[in-house]
Amino acid sequence: MAEKKNNKYSSGGQKATPSARRSSSSPKRKHMPHWQYIVIATIITAIALFFAYHLFIKRLIYTITPCEGLKIFSTCIPKGYSVYGIDVSRHQGEIDWNTLASENSMDAPITFVYMKATEGSDHKDIRFDYNWENAKKHGFMRGAYHYFSTHSTGLAQANMFIKTVNVITGDLPPVVDVEEKPDNKVQFMQELKIFISKIQEHYGVKPMIYTYKKYKERYLNDRFFDNYPTWIAHYYVDSLAVSKNWTMWQCSDKGELPGIGHKVDINIFNGEIDKLENLRIK
Repeated sequence: MAEKKNNKYSSGGQKATPSARRSSSSPKRKHMPHWQYIVIATIITAIALFFAYHLFIKRLIYTITPCEGLKIFSTCIPKGYSVYGIDVSRHQGEIDWNTLASENSMDAPITFVYMKATEGSDHKDIRFDYNWENAKKHGFMRGAYHYFSTHSTGLAQANMFIKTVNVITGDLPPVVDVEEKPDNKVQFMQELKIFISKIQEHYGVKPMIYTYKKYKERYLNDRFFDNYPTWIAHYYVDSLAVSKNWTMWQCSDKGELPGIGHKVDINIFNGEIDKLENLRIK
């Protein structure tokens, strides 16, 4: 059998150069037009500036701008309201309720306290029992909230809250905190409706829905939810523009109060104290 000839030499006996071995018909690399680079860079910059503004710059501007509202609780609070409250969880650590009550401002007192009770179908806030007992003991209107999870059924979560929270006459209505983005909006709304209906049936009062302004517009745009009191979280603005009436407004996450060693959310109630009294469970 004839042996295959080594092809590293050309027919003329000369060693083939790399350029000779490379096909002259190989396609040339195409370069992106210069204007496309400019467009892509502009888009990336715009996206980066958008997130930087909403995450950092907007907060910074609001912080250094002279307060046009009331400078209380070491933060700027919108004008025109007189009933204030806070919401707490394990993140505030062990609250010194004696200090919080005894040093409560007479000019702008904290009237109500909501505290985290449960999350999902199996989690109880480690500070709940302590906070729940002491809020009442020290004369604050108290309420409990549940952090709604998109990973558990509405019924299982409602049962967890009911097992944990025993409300009595004078307590504020339960609250469901809704802020996790769902993978399936239709299924999410259905589970949330089940949770709310179960809570209302058990406690005999409409629960309040806590959420963010944009979240409400995107995921809670259903007539069912419009029938329930709304608690809106919206920071670094002097007024709250929402399409429906709101009950409470979480206007700052930078509050400071005696007896609480960490920053705390500050909330304002949309009305006078007698209106808040009417919300209490009879």
